[in-house]
Amino acid sequence: MTNPIEERQRELVEELNLLPTWEDRYEYIIEFGKRLAPLPEQYRTEHYLVKGCLSKVWLGSECREGRVTYYADSDALLVKGLVAMLMHIFSGQTVEDILNARIFWVEEIGLNRFLSMTRANGLMAMIRQIRREAQSYKVHCHG
Repeated sequence: MTNPIEERQRELVEELNLLPTWEDRYEYIIEFGKRLAPLPEQYRTEHYLVKGCLSKVWLGSECREGRVTYYADSDALLVKGLVAMLMHIFSGQTVEDILNARIFWVEEIGLNRFLSMTRANGLMAMIRQIRREAQSYKVHCHG
């Protein structure tokens, strides 16, 4: 059985690979960010800022019945799009799936070659934070 996180990554890879230029892909990522649900105000604090991101990225979560829901936002358009993609991939998934998922979409669309070093580091920091939060629920959130 495939991991739903891997399925969502495959869908993103397919959609982005249909776009002919990086300009089109960046536009798609920015548009994806515009669909991000508003961040609940309790998460817009210093405590929820992702360390290692040049832009401001807030990332919070809650766990119910074994599934983690993430909440996020960013003050930069492209980064907001990237964080929206991460929310699409990870939010609503089980702790085990989040911790065991192989992350491949960034490489498969070639995004790792087009992001600046600081943005790439920020993206990795967001993924680490998503996994850290899931790990924290391993004991406290069962389905």
